[in-house]
Amino acid sequence: MPKELFAATIESAGHLKMKCSSRGFTFHVDEPKHLGGTDEAMNPVEALLSAFGACQCIVAKSFARKHKINLIDIQVKMEGELDTDGFTGKNKNAKIGFSKITSKFYIKADNTDQEIHDFIQFVESNCPILDTIVNTPEIVTEVYPVR
Repeated sequence: MPKELFAATIESAGHLKMKCSSRGFTFHVDEPKHLGGTDEAMNPVEALLSAFGACQCIVAKSFARKHKINLIDIQVKMEGELDTDGFTGKNKNAKIGFSKITSKFYIKADNTDQEIHDFIQFVESNCPILDTIVNTPEIVTEVYPVR
């Protein structure tokens, strides 16, 4: 299958509030008040956790039948540990991004515990967001000043 390009546009929608758009869909991100935002939407790291968990659920639902998993329901609760002193500059030695991300799967299926655990290993090994986090892609930054 050929490579497919995905794109998103992010633009200011207020002080720290951003409008994120892709393929005609939009959502907003903001920061909590204690981090300088207006708390009108989840913040970018919460959006990342949401995208990661959603990706895992989509992979699970897409491949359950092929793996003979009778998936009745799935929920993933995501937790990310982040030292805010890192990105705020209060601690130059603190990691800026997440130091730990935990996925907690709640699976309702007519399968054995071992079958479910094996299937979740498959899900994790086939989740594009997890792969992007673990195997960091080449990051290219281009700047276009607008006057």
